[in-house]
Amino acid sequence: MTRFCGFIVILLFAPAFSQQPKLNLTDELRVIPLWEHGAPAALGNSDADNPTLTVYLALKPAATRTAVVVAPGGGYGMLASNHEGRQVANWLNAMNVTAFVLKYRLGPKYHHPIELGDAQRALRLVRARAAEFGYAPDRIGIMGFSAGGHLASTTGTHFDNGNPSAPDPIDRVSCRPDFMILGYPVISFTAPYTHKGSANNLLGENADPKLLAELSNELHVTPQTPPTFLFTTSEDSGVPPENSVAFYLALHQAGVPAEMHIFEKGEHGVGLDLGDPALSEWPALVAHWLRGRGLLEK
Repeated sequence: MTRFCGFIVILLFAPAFSQQPKLNLTDELRVIPLWEHGAPAALGNSDADNPTLTVYLALKPAATRTAVVVAPGGGYGMLASNHEGRQVANWLNAMNVTAFVLKYRLGPKYHHPIELGDAQRALRLVRARAAEFGYAPDRIGIMGFSAGGHLASTTGTHFDNGNPSAPDPIDRVSCRPDFMILGYPVISFTAPYTHKGSANNLLGENADPKLLAELSNELHVTPQTPPTFLFTTSEDSGVPPENSVAFYLALHQAGVPAEMHIFEKGEHGVGLDLGDPALSEWPALVAHWLRGRGLLEK
């Protein structure tokens, strides 16, 4: 009788379990186009022609009132949107920081200034909608890896306060990031250690030397450049650490608050790399830096 009753119980409850909805990890995600009616200078209507922000909401955004735009790397030819995008956004969310992963247009189809325009628009949009998402308009940073680090550092050295007469209200907002976090970034297009693939994808082959210099961001640091955290590795042969060193020295000379960590081991493109006992410390170091700047508290 016990077996029979148990069998009946299973039959009664099994359909109920099978009818439960499956967990969809994208249910809470929201994708926002940078431009509602199509991106300017778009060369088509495909997904690659439409830059977006994917919103990763913090559980308690009011706890920090801080937001970060995340720019994945990929040599300006693709986007490493998983380990340099989604995973990083989830890590930021764990600190109650709202994250926006940027999908920007890429070369060789698109060249400068399209990529910079996408990143600037992302910062304007995130700042314009601060009240909606629950963070402060003066606590918005940008975080970039590799070529995404070049794009991020370009926003920190090439920004404006917005156009007060622009018909689009978002274009009236400043695109200056309030802080920057750069992971193994491409910085210089003129130095011997430049990442030529990024330069070629962004500017095309045989680019004008003046344009290469204009986008060598170590040459354009000023006292108005945002406070910056950098990390890289000595073993990075793809984007050598000299890129980060040059940018740090420029920041230091301009009196901009800056912190840099160069790990001995670690290849290029490591992302969070929580499996490495030394390199996995970089997220904690970033958290300490953010906390020291008051960005992890109200």
